[in-house]
Amino acid sequence: MSDSQPISTENSETELPLSVKLEAMLFVAAEPVMTAQLATALDVAPSVVERGLNELDASLSSRGLRLQRHAGRVQLTTAPELAELIERFLGLEATSHLSRAALETLAIIAYQQPVTRPQIDSIRGVNSDSMMKSLLSKGLILESGRADGPGRPILYSTTPEFLQHFGLNSILEMPPLAKPEEEETKQDELLKG
Repeated sequence: MSDSQPISTENSETELPLSVKLEAMLFVAAEPVMTAQLATALDVAPSVVERGLNELDASLSSRGLRLQRHAGRVQLTTAPELAELIERFLGLEATSHLSRAALETLAIIAYQQPVTRPQIDSIRGVNSDSMMKSLLSKGLILESGRADGPGRPILYSTTPEFLQHFGLNSILEMPPLAKPEEEETKQDELLKG
């Protein structure tokens, strides 16, 4: 038997589980990927990819990575509970904090998206130009289209970076907004108590 025999690759890719193939594809993807794109690359139905993504998601729960879904796209990200470690490792601590005004503006966009700047200004009661520029430059929001109204104002929405920044896998994980009557009840209880 010769030492120069080639290593067999017959059983490598074809025998790997779908979740492993998906993990590799998401690892090398430069941006979030549509499920349909993954299905096409693997030559399987999107429902099969969804099952594989669910399996991958479950297997990642005890590791340092997570699947993040946003607007029909999926990507591999670091676990939110490791954010401080990753920020420190990459030297991002000083740049990751947002002012109260920026957080207020971002919350309005996150809960009302897609939303126009005049709508944001109306809710905040002040001009939001500088906050919008800051959030755009940080990649936390993006221009997502134009409204049909007069002047066709720009619509703004959150980005996958927004989800990463706040450790969310989906916009659906955001806490629900308190209803005005709930807030009034809480305030009444505090005043009485």
